[in-house]
Amino acid sequence: MILLKNGNIVLDNKMVKKDILIDNGKIKNIDDNIECDCEIFDVDGMLITPGLVDVHVHFREPGYEYKETIKSGTMASAKGGITSCMPMPNLKPVPDCRENLLKELDIIKRDSLINCYPYGSITIGEQGKEASLVDEFHDLVYAISDDGMGNNNIGVLETQMEKALKYDIVIASHSEDLKYIKNKEPEGEIVAVEREIEMAKKIGCRYHFCHLSTRKSIELVRKAKAEGYRNITCEIAPHHLVLNKNLVNLNPNFKMNPPLRIEDDRLACIEALVDGTCDIIATDHAPHSEAEKALEFLKAPNGIIGVETMFPLIYTEFVKTGIISLDRMLDLMVYNPIKVFNLPKRGLNIGDIADIAVFDINNSHIYSYGEIESLSKNSPFIGRKLYGFTKLTIKDGKVIYNNLGGKYEG
Repeated sequence: MILLKNGNIVLDNKMVKKDILIDNGKIKNIDDNIECDCEIFDVDGMLITPGLVDVHVHFREPGYEYKETIKSGTMASAKGGITSCMPMPNLKPVPDCRENLLKELDIIKRDSLINCYPYGSITIGEQGKEASLVDEFHDLVYAISDDGMGNNNIGVLETQMEKALKYDIVIASHSEDLKYIKNKEPEGEIVAVEREIEMAKKIGCRYHFCHLSTRKSIELVRKAKAEGYRNITCEIAPHHLVLNKNLVNLNPNFKMNPPLRIEDDRLACIEALVDGTCDIIATDHAPHSEAEKALEFLKAPNGIIGVETMFPLIYTEFVKTGIISLDRMLDLMVYNPIKVFNLPKRGLNIGDIADIAVFDINNSHIYSYGEIESLSKNSPFIGRKLYGFTKLTIKDGKVIYNNLGGKYEG
């Protein structure tokens, strides 16, 4: 058994001091003062939440283990308070058939510290030409995606949208029209989002837009929702909420796809956070080796790591400043991801599976290169002072990350 003493949980958008007792992998009791002869952690003044859910990560295994592995990626996630994640399919082999998905799932079963729910791909090899074999692997996934590549073969995309409807799985779209891919113009995202919204309206499948980054594409999703199309959802990445293109300065650690946009687009992302247009915050955690990111800007690969800094960034920039509420933050990082992707339920109630994170929201910490758990270090947030770093992460009632540095003595 584990007892968390003196922590704060969120009730009706207020922090309320409670003790939490964990037994046999589940939350056994939540009360003002619990006494128990068991392992006790003093989390005085800290925020206790359900484990976070990140629906957009790249863990690179199988195929690109020099960038990240399931083991290192899930360790980094645990450090970030994340207990459930969804790895994207740009792997080698691509999980475009049952055999390839089972290979990935075997590694996850062997090495993952957290719950991993992998995507299948939309097309064979993520090449955009032939439909992946959804009929044979739909029972192994909650969603399909060709993240990293825009869905520009309309016939194949429509076929897979119909499969997604049939099997009640989500399509997660990296929306980018290839006519604009060279210069990463905003129109590449906008044109694709507009086209895919109309397809999703017609077919009715659950359709999720990854990492939206422009005002116009956000407005298109907002309009579809206002029209009653609740099957259409979207996510925004922390970096598009806190950074803009003026900060890039040809530094490859600020290079990603979609790229950082102008300040007006960043402000539109924040507006979507506030008004409910944005359903989910997801990191698009994309590790690359130091050698790759040391290349000149145009040759360096797109992507930054993000699982270790998601909560601190959002808490510091948007909750601590009063832009969004504690409840809204938990919806964006826990409850909406579960709802949108129909993932196994998690929560912070008696009887729930004990997937729990504890965050130090009262003390600041400067994120440093040396503490990074990911194999790759390509973060633009190294050196940034933030509140809300993780102190303890528990999955299925077992501690998988501990940075408390001491136990409660009674």
